[in-house]
Amino acid sequence: MAQKRDYYEVLGVDRNATEDQIKKAYRTIAIKYHPDRNPGNKEAEEKFKEAAEAYDVLHDPKKRQQYDQFGFDGPTGSGFGGFGGASMNMDDIFSMFGDIFGGRAGFSAFGGGRPSAQQHRGSDLRLKVRLSLEEIANGVTKKFKVRKDVPCSHCQGSGAEAGSSDEICQTCHGSGVITHTTQSIFGMMQTQGVCPTCNGSGHVIKNKCKHCGGTGVEKGEEVVEIKIPAGVAEGMIVNVPGKGNAGRNKGINGDIQVFIEEEENDTFIRDDNDLIYNLLLDFPTAALGGEVEVPTIEGSKLKIKIEGGTQPGKTMRLRGKGLPAVQGYGNGRGDLVVNVSVYVPKELSREEKDALLKFKDSDNFKGDIETKRSIFQKFKNYFS
Repeated sequence: MAQKRDYYEVLGVDRNATEDQIKKAYRTIAIKYHPDRNPGNKEAEEKFKEAAEAYDVLHDPKKRQQYDQFGFDGPTGSGFGGFGGASMNMDDIFSMFGDIFGGRAGFSAFGGGRPSAQQHRGSDLRLKVRLSLEEIANGVTKKFKVRKDVPCSHCQGSGAEAGSSDEICQTCHGSGVITHTTQSIFGMMQTQGVCPTCNGSGHVIKNKCKHCGGTGVEKGEEVVEIKIPAGVAEGMIVNVPGKGNAGRNKGINGDIQVFIEEEENDTFIRDDNDLIYNLLLDFPTAALGGEVEVPTIEGSKLKIKIEGGTQPGKTMRLRGKGLPAVQGYGNGRGDLVVNVSVYVPKELSREEKDALLKFKDSDNFKGDIETKRSIFQKFKNYFS
């Protein structure tokens, strides 16, 4: 499989290009490689698809920001491009970028085309969800009561009163578009745009629904279950197709975009997919060695062996005990990193003081300069 090209390279614009520059560049490439202009040319078709995928990302501010930050692995839930790369459907491109030429891309200035009535698409909704680290580790299903546009309860979304029938639009004869022919230096040019009479639907409602005014939608509520995959992180977006606002006149539903926020955890510090746990040892255990328990994100405890003479700043890595990678953006799990600190009591009894004073002048308890340098370097490396 050929390696994907950078989207800015595909459109031939720099990374600071404005929205108008991106649109103009895409329009130029799309006209050049349009299927109607290159019939049977597979190479031109692939370049047309490649440009459409690049434009889909770069003209959308949020997708563009995520692409600039993460590249092709942007965490948008369904990934970048919107068409699935080489498997994208040409009709999807025509329907999504229908206005890029000032008309419908599917049958622009080249004649031919794919005339079809336009389906109205409902707008997207945006939600925020705040997750605990435990929910992130295991994945979770959240329920939301969403206020949104729903199909009209009176006309069931048709926009027409009961018993009223639709009529074929006489302006566009049911195609949803109208054709304009103009004379240019290249000869007669045809462009097609959305029919102003039926707004692209191809039909007109004879007797509009009195409840919704012919739109086919009304305000309502729906309880939506949204499955959040394990491993998500602050700032990621999970896209839920078809759960947004209903489209007018039995159109296509929009999506719900769920923005992830992450709660702080009292036990662990997150570092990508690794979890950091600060283990506080008592002095006897650090000096003599022993066995201690450390918690895991699943709620269980693991026993780990402490070697005698363990120094503050030592780290131990427990493989595979961290967070899972988000499906489609990596494999396996991170690690649990245990940072060792040694507890020094603030107050001592007379007996404890006397016991420690006996060892104060012992060379073994003073430590050598190399040991001190080693401890300092470990802390320096960790925080740098």
